[in-house]
Amino acid sequence: MFTNAGTSSFTTFLSRVAPEMLPGRRPLPPGMAADLAPHATTIVAIAAAEGVVMAGDRRATMGNLIAQRDIEKVHPADAYSLVGIAGTAGIGIELMRLFQVELEHYEKIEGAMLSLDGKANRLASMIRGNLGAAMQGLAVVPLFAGFDLAAADPARAGRIFSFDVTGGPYEETGYDAIGSGSLFAKSALKKRYRVGLTVEDATRLAVEALYDAADDDTATGGPDLTRRIYPVVMTATAEGTYRLTDAETATIAEGVVAGRMENPGG
Repeated sequence: MFTNAGTSSFTTFLSRVAPEMLPGRRPLPPGMAADLAPHATTIVAIAAAEGVVMAGDRRATMGNLIAQRDIEKVHPADAYSLVGIAGTAGIGIELMRLFQVELEHYEKIEGAMLSLDGKANRLASMIRGNLGAAMQGLAVVPLFAGFDLAAADPARAGRIFSFDVTGGPYEETGYDAIGSGSLFAKSALKKRYRVGLTVEDATRLAVEALYDAADDDTATGGPDLTRRIYPVVMTATAEGTYRLTDAETATIAEGVVAGRMENPGG
C-alpha cells in the first residue's frame, strides 16, 4: 500500500496511514505542561548580499535549570534553506525533522524543489497542526530562512520567515530573532544591521546579537570559552547551505568576547 504515496505532502500521507505519529495528533492530558520539558531559546537570522545567515545559542532550560548546554537548534531544511527552533525542544526537533522529510518527499514525488514561499507555507501548516499542544504550553515557533533560487535580484535572494503559534507565516525584512532572548538580540541587530552586508559581516553580527541576548536573558547561553561551546552558525547561499566549523565559530566568538572586554557595552 506504500508503493504509491498519492500526495506530494509527506505529512498528508502520514495523517492517513499513521496519524498518531504526527506531533499534533497525540492525545495530551488536560492542564499546562510547559514546565515538564526543556525549552530551546534564541535564534537570529540576517539577510546578506550573498544569501542569509542563521545562528542559535546552545542552551536549553527547564524552569530555572539549565537542561542542556550544547543543544543544536539550527539545521538545514534542504539544500538551500535553514530552520531554527525555539520553544519546547523535543517537539521542535521532531517538527524540524518532519519538515526535512516533507521537503525531501516533495522533491522525490514531483521531481522539482518547492519554491521558498512554498516551503514556508508547508512549515506553517505543520505548526498549525501542533496548535492543541501549543495551547497546553508545548509551543514550537521556528524561524525559517533560505536562498530564493527564483529571485530576480540575487543580492536580495536571502529571505527570512517568522511564524506565530497558529501557523501564521510572516516575511521579515533584513533580520529577525525568536525565543526568550529575541528582544535583546533584535535590539542589537537594529543598531548594526545594514542592507548589503557580506555573509562574513552578517555572521559576526549574528554572534554579537546572541552575546547581547545572553547578557540580559538567563535562558540564552553565551559563548562558553571554558567548555568550548559556541553558537551554531549556518549560511544559505547560491552554493547551498553551509555550517561553520567549530574552529571558524570559535574564532568569531572569541573575537566578540575579546572586543567586549575592551568595550562591555558593545
